[in-house]
Amino acid sequence: MENRNSNLYKTTTNVQNYSSFPEDFSTKYGISKHFPYFVEILPSKKYIYGMTQKNVLSDQKLVFSSDDLQKQGFSYYQITKMVEQGKLIRLNKSYYENAGFTGDMNDFYYVQAFAPQGVICLLSAAVYYGLTTFRPDAIDVAIPPKTKLSTQPESQRFSLHYFSGERHSLGVRTISENKNPFKIYDIEKTVVDIISNRNKVGIEETKEILTNYLARQDRNINKLYRYAGKLSCLKILKTYLEVLV
Repeated sequence: MENRNSNLYKTTTNVQNYSSFPEDFSTKYGISKHFPYFVEILPSKKYIYGMTQKNVLSDQKLVFSSDDLQKQGFSYYQITKMVEQGKLIRLNKSYYENAGFTGDMNDFYYVQAFAPQGVICLLSAAVYYGLTTFRPDAIDVAIPPKTKLSTQPESQRFSLHYFSGERHSLGVRTISENKNPFKIYDIEKTVVDIISNRNKVGIEETKEILTNYLARQDRNINKLYRYAGKLSCLKILKTYLEVLV
């Protein structure tokens, strides 16, 4: 059995078209010539890849990780060929951009590739929730202290903010738009972070964001207070509310 698998590995490695299998393949291995899959045997893993249109990149997903592509059925060889053919653009050693993407562009989709622990925060999150008309020059991304980004995106600029403990972990939600995921703080956590960083964000921008939040029907003041209490800015929040309400 071990010899048979070894021979199968040698026969099928890097085969791109099932029709190229030798004529005696079905007799030798007991598999029909019309069987629509081939098996590539790798150390400790076995992957079955479709030989039809199964392995086609979705034009609605912008960024793929190596794991995403392998789970979809692409081998390392196929991934390398797609890069050579210009179908994929290598962003770094673990992530690729889909050159055939036709969906609505959102720069947030790139964050996972360059900062896997990154969370959209501050003004960028406020813009997402419609709390401000201000448009930052870079994407605000919260990362844990001592996190190092090995590479930086060429076409997007990140403004990194080091959040530790609960300031980083509290209120994180994952949003997926047509299978394009990104992490962002919920609206109450965003407002609290803005107030905590009011001197960096700007006093007028802070007032605008809090005013717009208070005007929303889905506001949750109890949750806002709870976050502010945990992040040691309850007193300043109450001061703002006394002025604005």
